[in-house]
Amino acid sequence: MGKLNNGWPAWGIALAGLGALAVARAAYKRITRLDFKGKVVVITGGSRGLGLEMARIVAAKGAKLAICARSEEHLARAVDELTSGGAEVQAISADLSDPAEAPRVVHEIIERFGRIDVLINNAGMMLVAPENVLATEDYHRVMDANCWSALYMAQAALPYFRRQGGGHIANISSIGGKIAVPHMLPYSVSKFALTALSEGLAAELKKDNIHVTTVIPNLMRTGSPRNISLKGAHEDEYAWFKIADSLPVLSQDAQKAAAAIIEGIAAHENEVILTPIAYAASALNGVAPGLLTTLMQWTNRWLPESDNAEERKGFESESEATSGAIGARTNAAAARNNEL
Repeated sequence: MGKLNNGWPAWGIALAGLGALAVARAAYKRITRLDFKGKVVVITGGSRGLGLEMARIVAAKGAKLAICARSEEHLARAVDELTSGGAEVQAISADLSDPAEAPRVVHEIIERFGRIDVLINNAGMMLVAPENVLATEDYHRVMDANCWSALYMAQAALPYFRRQGGGHIANISSIGGKIAVPHMLPYSVSKFALTALSEGLAAELKKDNIHVTTVIPNLMRTGSPRNISLKGAHEDEYAWFKIADSLPVLSQDAQKAAAAIIEGIAAHENEVILTPIAYAASALNGVAPGLLTTLMQWTNRWLPESDNAEERKGFESESEATSGAIGARTNAAAARNNEL
């Protein structure tokens, strides 16, 4: 290895440069870190599950909250809990898959608080079913809920972000937005699209001081399985999904996940991947996508087969397999997170 004129080896100069860059980056993050106190944070799907867990955290940090969901009943319960802890909360009932609703929601928030600082696109739905019972309309519904709703909200908020000189958008995608999972095709299609949308917005909006964070969760114990939609062999489909969602090895504690997401937003991270499994799966898909497809093909052989196109909810599909000690984890999370 050669030396430069000052006697320093080239590798030493390179290492010193990388160290200085790391120190500068850390200092920049400390300076620009988002303080949630007094900030207006909008959380779609904020009345239950992961959305409610995130609302609890930012409320404790002193943020002013606007939560949006379809169910007025779930919103009322969430507001009662959050305001009892001293939070200032606005609840708006809306179906964000309707393109006309996002401008109305954003207008109401601006009318109340005068600004929006953080938009967390968390609203969505999940449909678990084998491919042969899925209709084209199923793909449309899930895309509307998981991808288009996030776009509609971003488009409605961006003029205000630009007017006030900046803002932050966080899009809650999924490991299903990196890897196509069997029996979850509409969900994977929608989350792949959301991941691309989020990463593209991150590239284009930074110049306007608008930060975009793409969040890649794995399964997490929010209690949401009881509210998913199912087609096919309902009890069997629900059983594999709820059990996977309840196992600590495969799923993440929702409180820890919410804390990691809020930390990533505060640090203006471009991407937040929440679990080692999600990291490993993303990396494997990047270096050996054919191998991962083979693994998914093998997994699919173990999933239930059916020609039943009737749709049911998770809570309508309970069985002995989902009512035991393993499923109790998810049931406890459902009680905590307003999923009942």
